[in-house]
Amino acid sequence: MMISFLQLALLLISVLMLIKIKLKRKRNNYKRKFRGNHRKKLLAFFHPHCSAGGGGERVLWKAIQALGEIYNDGIDMEIAIYTCDDHHDTYASDVLKKVEKSFSIKVESKLPIQFIHLPKKKDPSTFKRFTLVAESIDTIQLAWYALNQYTPDIFIDTTGCAFTFLIAKLAGCKIVAYVHYPTVSTDMLRLVWEKRPSYNHGANLSQSSIATNIKLCYYCLFAILYGLTGSLCDMVMVNSTWTYSHISYLWRLAKNRIHVVFPPCNTDSLQKLNVNNREDLILSIGQFRPEKDHSLQIRSFAKVKELVMGLPGGKDLKLVLVGSCRGKEDEERVLHLSKLAESLHMENDVVFVLNQPFSVLQDYFSRASIGLHTMWNEHFGIGVVEMMAAGLITVAHNSGGPKSDIVVPFGPEGQRTGFLASTESQYVETLYDAWMIGRDKEKSLPIRLRAQQSSMRFSDDVFLSTFKSLILKLLIEKA
Repeated sequence: MMISFLQLALLLISVLMLIKIKLKRKRNNYKRKFRGNHRKKLLAFFHPHCSAGGGGERVLWKAIQALGEIYNDGIDMEIAIYTCDDHHDTYASDVLKKVEKSFSIKVESKLPIQFIHLPKKKDPSTFKRFTLVAESIDTIQLAWYALNQYTPDIFIDTTGCAFTFLIAKLAGCKIVAYVHYPTVSTDMLRLVWEKRPSYNHGANLSQSSIATNIKLCYYCLFAILYGLTGSLCDMVMVNSTWTYSHISYLWRLAKNRIHVVFPPCNTDSLQKLNVNNREDLILSIGQFRPEKDHSLQIRSFAKVKELVMGLPGGKDLKLVLVGSCRGKEDEERVLHLSKLAESLHMENDVVFVLNQPFSVLQDYFSRASIGLHTMWNEHFGIGVVEMMAAGLITVAHNSGGPKSDIVVPFGPEGQRTGFLASTESQYVETLYDAWMIGRDKEKSLPIRLRAQQSSMRFSDDVFLSTFKSLILKLLIEKA
């Protein structure tokens, strides 16, 4: 038995060494091909859905914009982006146009950028069991394919696929990670331990001690592996102090290489909006995903509506849910939410605005008085920042990034910038208070203006400056 184990271990080591030799040869070939007689740095971003329009993609393209500025300052480099999008002749120009239209981000035209097209990522819904492991194995396979196509000096993951680091390290790359949220966290473990059902922990599992213990063991084992692979990073950027606390605990071998870099938020244009004469609108923004907990918003709003119906302006109060649907499941979720509103007799007061351009959202930002957010343990909360930048009196969930970084006291006297709540009764009470304050300009204007000033901590300029100062440390290292 011992001999068999040793043979297996030696075989595994031999395979890893062969992979390392092959990938390093690829990397050396790229150096000779692209560098010539000068020291061009090759950087590659692992971001399979780089053409999507979410917050993660905004971070990706702002990072590339920052590299364009460094390139203009005289540091020669080439950028590659690993993507699972379909290839076509105008793909590169189409993506850059979409980035400029969606995010108002213009990438330096002289910066050499190429797209490395990978096989399609498997749909997570196809993994019925052991989803975390199955998705991780899938990303390892994609990383193997990617690094065989293009092997850079610096491998940058902006999607949270930590197991790709195994292949990147074997290829001899420096590894940089921008982490939006931990794949597994102590909060997830606590949720299972306390047998509390959630969107990713069904009631049938939470009611079974055997199933709970099995899932706990599974999560703990995965957390150990996740921590080991994450610790391979040469530099880690995290998007909030909440994420920092979890990643520094899990990736403890890389603890001294972890930095908080708030994601870039488009606060400039929103801060120009007039904060006076707002309508009786409560605005919620975000994709219609289960963890956003839109049903809590509708239930809380229905109770607030009852409280204000007899007051001046109470009849006009509406809840506007602005967001996008990723597919059929999200569309069905919206249908369920509309039925919930109807069952509460709120069908005329709850408005769904689906898959609209930013100009429509900006119009609501300029009109709404209150912003509403209900996601538990959101890693950061770009939507919350945007609502505050637009001058909304914001009510956010008392957890994650909103609690630790965003809706916090601001100014020399540490005054209020918004409200936090957790339970339905707290949301009802807080939304009612926010509505009452919103109708009193003397009370509401200072909160709106402080919220706008506080949101400047998360501006594009702050991100660009911080990202550039950190990445330069790796770029100027001798190869």
